[in-house]
Amino acid sequence: MELHERGAVSARIRRVVVGGAAAFSIYVASAGVTACAQLLIARIVGAHTYGVYAYVIAWITILAYFCALGFDIALLRFVSAYQTVGASSLARGIIQYAERRSVAAGLLVAFIGAGIIHIWPWPFSAELRNTFLVGFVLVPILALLWIRCSIVRAFGGVVPALIPDRVVRDGLLVILIVVAGLFFGSRIEPQGIMMATVAGAVVGLLLASQGVRRLCPNAIRTAEPQYAPASWRQTAVPFMIIAGAEALLNRAGVVLLGWFGETRDAGIYSLVFNIAFLVALPRTAINTLFAPTISSLFTRNDRATLQVLVTKAALWTLSTSVAIALGLAIMAEPLLSWFGKDFVAGAPALRILLLGQVTAAAFGSLLLIMTMTEHERGAAMLLILSAAINILASVAFIYWLGLTGAAIASSTALIIWHIAMAFFIFRYLRLLPGVLGLLVSNRREEATARRDIRVKASSV
Repeated sequence: MELHERGAVSARIRRVVVGGAAAFSIYVASAGVTACAQLLIARIVGAHTYGVYAYVIAWITILAYFCALGFDIALLRFVSAYQTVGASSLARGIIQYAERRSVAAGLLVAFIGAGIIHIWPWPFSAELRNTFLVGFVLVPILALLWIRCSIVRAFGGVVPALIPDRVVRDGLLVILIVVAGLFFGSRIEPQGIMMATVAGAVVGLLLASQGVRRLCPNAIRTAEPQYAPASWRQTAVPFMIIAGAEALLNRAGVVLLGWFGETRDAGIYSLVFNIAFLVALPRTAINTLFAPTISSLFTRNDRATLQVLVTKAALWTLSTSVAIALGLAIMAEPLLSWFGKDFVAGAPALRILLLGQVTAAAFGSLLLIMTMTEHERGAAMLLILSAAINILASVAFIYWLGLTGAAIASSTALIIWHIAMAFFIFRYLRLLPGVLGLLVSNRREEATARRDIRVKASSV
């Protein structure tokens, strides 16, 4: 029995490794495309124009996450569960419900945002106004894109779910910026970059929609939709708060620097944050297949296997993250100089952000563990508190230290957030988070060794 259990644990771990490696390759490809897009935009248009674009896209991304209403995450749970029990009508119902509500919310936010720009235009420059007006078109498109990618993933299409949003969207942006740069050079306006972003999102949405049609089971496609909105909203609202608060946590520095009128610094900070976020790629890739495994083990109350998996995943992501962070920290100045001489000022901020990301990697996938073990409300509360800490700290540190202060505030809030989640998980799930789980495995190995010694001594 013990050998059988060990074999099952090994099989699950191998599945996460292989699936995580495939997902990691997609994330690496998408990160390369995104970095290429950022490089081209920064080099072609300069720090100021890029800063205006970065400031607006930060706002648009935050709004789009809220407009997805949490269904970009909740669909993974509900559609998979309904397929398992054969509830095709409910599966089709929640898909229709999520898509219609998110589009409606996105259109409402877009109209309200455009109305605010027209009614109170005085706080905004002309280029900022025009960029916001184009950007608001992106809100419902992004919300629907993320939801359809989530549907594809729930149907088992991991790669088809990642490519439209992670590769195609920024890939088309790269092509359009290169072509525009050949004709206009540095005269490209921020609203032109935003138009290219909208075009990339539309193409990504078309591909995601094709993936939904191709992978949707016939039972769901032909079923009569059945609705349970109260149950869906109860689960989706915490996910909406988590997604929106996490977006705010990640983009608070850009938003506040732009709010204070430092659009040049906002562009530099946005670039160094995107570079530092490469350290999070290993953890994000493992999470792609880690999520259903956590849910399955938690449902079966298999805490021993769950502890092993949590610890192994944290070790893999930490070792890879440290390697990436060291390379980026050493090459910070030369790397940033490729984007333009103005961006070299972001080197100290980059190293601070890298330190925060490596520390987070040591804790492992805490947010995923909480959301997949029915503790999404606790996760939402901790994330809201961390985002609030980040905003308050950013206001103070930006005033004193500019974009370096934004990096200090962001890394501090990130570390505090992970410490809080670690305490929560240990208290309510009795799991040692991240690499701390090595303490459990070491104790078990020592206990096994002592038992073997006693068995041998008794036999002698």
